[in-house]
Amino acid sequence: MGYRLKVGKLKVGKLIGSNLAYLYPTPAGNATQTGSPSTLQTFNLQIFNLQTFNLGLNRGLVLTENQIPLQTISRRELRQQVGSQLQILLEQGNLQEAKALLVPVQPVDIAEAIEGLPEAMQAIAFRLLPKNEAIEVYEYLDSNVQESLIEKFKQQEVLDIVDKMSPDDRARLFDELPAKVVRLLVEQLSPEERAATSQLLGYDADTAGRLMTPEYISLTENLTVSETLERIRSLANASEIIYYLYVTDESQHLSGIVSLRDLVTSQPEQTLGEIMTRDVVYVHTDTAQGEVARLIQRYDFLAVPVVDREERLVGIITVDDVIDILERETTKDIYALGGGVQSEGDNYFQTNLFAVARKRVVWLFVLLLTNTVTGSIIRSQEDVLQQVVTLAAFIPLLTGTGGNVGAQSSTVVIRGLNTDEIRDLGVAQIVFREALAGALLGTTLGSVATLWAYLLQGNFFVALSVGVSLVAIAILASVAGSALPFLFRSFGFDPALMSAPFITTAVDVLGVLIYFSIARMVLGL
Repeated sequence: MGYRLKVGKLKVGKLIGSNLAYLYPTPAGNATQTGSPSTLQTFNLQIFNLQTFNLGLNRGLVLTENQIPLQTISRRELRQQVGSQLQILLEQGNLQEAKALLVPVQPVDIAEAIEGLPEAMQAIAFRLLPKNEAIEVYEYLDSNVQESLIEKFKQQEVLDIVDKMSPDDRARLFDELPAKVVRLLVEQLSPEERAATSQLLGYDADTAGRLMTPEYISLTENLTVSETLERIRSLANASEIIYYLYVTDESQHLSGIVSLRDLVTSQPEQTLGEIMTRDVVYVHTDTAQGEVARLIQRYDFLAVPVVDREERLVGIITVDDVIDILERETTKDIYALGGGVQSEGDNYFQTNLFAVARKRVVWLFVLLLTNTVTGSIIRSQEDVLQQVVTLAAFIPLLTGTGGNVGAQSSTVVIRGLNTDEIRDLGVAQIVFREALAGALLGTTLGSVATLWAYLLQGNFFVALSVGVSLVAIAILASVAGSALPFLFRSFGFDPALMSAPFITTAVDVLGVLIYFSIARMVLGL
């Protein structure tokens, strides 16, 4: 007998109560059968607190009713189980049990399950959710899925969802929608939400102003601790976080900040002015989002206040939004380092194939032309190759190794630029350090290559040419890999996007020239 396992949360009002795990027995030999207890032949349905389940899960075990280890399973696999079970129920037209399946599941996991469904089923699954939960799930969905759902929904359904979204999430959604659709939606928002959204959309993309939310709690410093706690209780639902409270004057200028911890540990009669921190770290509305992310990461903040040019508090940026920014920037850099692929924030694997090809073909053409130049150089050295044909056999080894060394140098330098790890070091110091590393790597690899080349063809001078060339090419690649990111950044280009093809060009063209020049000297040609 196999078991179907389902994990979720038991919701009690606004609170998250006990976590439950359900083991659904299925007939022997049919471990893939799905459904709820009403559709399965149920034997001894086990319900137990997830704390007990977590103990087994942390040890890599799932237990049967006899406490016998059944299989190793991860939380990701549990989410996949929910997604596959949901799809089967929708294919069967069993909407009632599909709706029941989603009741104990968290919004972020429901969003992942909906994203995994065929496009025709996504709207059906989304309509099964209660209105309040649907709004929260919608905020977790990928932008492509959000746009697809908007196209399928009736106008009133769209407005009900969009009007209840948090302003920062709504602004990010509008960034992905056609301008005509955005104008229509903004016009029909409630006055308060329209003002908040218009304010965010008025800031440049990729700035703190576009990322912030205006939902925060601001207080005056003459309030006592007891009065502040009462005010928090009345405003908690209107604020995205209550861990930080912002103190402002009559003109909304930021005066200080009070943490919830400081508030609850202070005496009731103390005023905020007595306990607040006046040295506040903040950002301006035109600060780059990447810089905001690094600041929050550096100081371990849960949120950072955003002020305008007159130092008036206009919003806050929370850590969950910053995590999205860090992930987006990391993805962009990885795509660029992987071959000059520009990422515009869309899911690469959900992007149209023609768009993917268009993004990748530009730099592939650059590399194609590079190889053509390299081929021309090799043809120009025919007199050398006619005398020592075996020299040609080691060209791929030299250019390939040089490209790998250059890629390593550029990767660590670009990463250092993005994380500010090398801000205190000069360009010359970085390049010199990488040149020394290249020399060390080249000497190590060159020694091995010399021995290997001699064993292959028995000519010591050819082997020596290969080894010395590898040392020189490794130094060249390290210098190019470390210097080019600084050069491109000084011209305002993206170092991650521009470095890879140009490093390949430098190593291939100059590497071949170096190889034949050294071979001529060593062999006396």
